[in-house]
Amino acid sequence: MLNVKNINTYYGRKLAIKNASFTISPGEIVGLIGPNGAGKTTIMKTLLGLTKFTGSITFDGQQITASNHKALVNVGALIENPAIYPFLSGKENLALYSRDKDDLNRLIKRLGMTAYIDLPAKSYSIGIKQKLGIALALLNNPKLVILDEPMNGLDVEATISIRKIIYEYATKGTAFLISSHVLSELQRVMTSVIILNHREIVMDVPIDKFQNTKVSHYRLKTTADDKQVQDLLHANNLPFEYRDKSLIIRTQDTAPIQQLLYQHQILLTELSPIRKTFEQAIVNVLEKKRGAE
Repeated sequence: MLNVKNINTYYGRKLAIKNASFTISPGEIVGLIGPNGAGKTTIMKTLLGLTKFTGSITFDGQQITASNHKALVNVGALIENPAIYPFLSGKENLALYSRDKDDLNRLIKRLGMTAYIDLPAKSYSIGIKQKLGIALALLNNPKLVILDEPMNGLDVEATISIRKIIYEYATKGTAFLISSHVLSELQRVMTSVIILNHREIVMDVPIDKFQNTKVSHYRLKTTADDKQVQDLLHANNLPFEYRDKSLIIRTQDTAPIQQLLYQHQILLTELSPIRKTFEQAIVNVLEKKRGAE
């Protein structure tokens, strides 16, 4: 569907994106992640032909360039702030771009916008304007939707609703490229992740790579006094850490420690794997990249 190959984006003479390559397939939900200034918004603008670049971008086999946007007829986008006319109603804004009245009305209902859709957009809150921007991006059943920080300004209920809608569209074959600083929300919807750092793509992998990380340590709690267990582990040369009122042990030591506790009639109350959060995993990737520079 979308094939990006060796693109370099420039602002004047300044290199903004360096040698980026990736693909997005139908139904895929790709998270675009990186620190401020890494180039997330720039790469999205480049995909929409809004910046000068070298390299190749094709969508459904058609070239996208700064002067040729024909391929974008099946692409929806919300970049930075929603592009809405303040003196038109929400429905009138949607009607300007809609090719299917039934699709327009379905989106209004699905996004829960019926109560205010006929009011002037200038009266909308930030969150409602954001929902309108997302509705504009989803109009006409696009094959690809590009969303830059779509959860900005949304309340919890709206965030959950948008997440469900993204899933619905993806199951029907629509692909998504989404950037967000709310990594916990992004993790819940994306199927793969692209990490940007210093204008370059440093990782492009399925989300499973982060969810199925190897467990190196376990949290241990027992029926005995913590000091008693610590003394027992010391006496048997079994390493551990004491953190947050829990003993932290290595994965390879779980079996001998369980055997040792059993021999001393100490029962386990907790033996749980310690996994890195998605945020921690992303930070580790960025730190390793910085260390290698």
